[in-house]
Amino acid sequence: VAIKIISLLEDNSNELCVKEIQVMRDNKNNNLVNYIDSYLVHEELWLVMEYMDRGSLHDIIREARMVEGEIAVVSRE
Repeated sequence: VAIKIISLLEDNSNELCVKEIQVMRDNKNNNLVNYIDSYLVHEELWLVMEYMDRGSLHDIIREARMVEGEIAVVSRE
């Protein structure tokens, strides 16, 4: 598993956390990271998710050079 730790002390973090949990919980798809559970630890929300060994999509996109057609396919999927 992977654990994403989100500080609840930052502005707007509570609303964003709730939305992120809802999207992950309600959308089961082979192309999405599986949400497992969440825990409140002091002033942080710990989101437990399926581990992805290549990192986040954001990390992959920053490292890869893709042409417009490839970006469209990734976005569609």
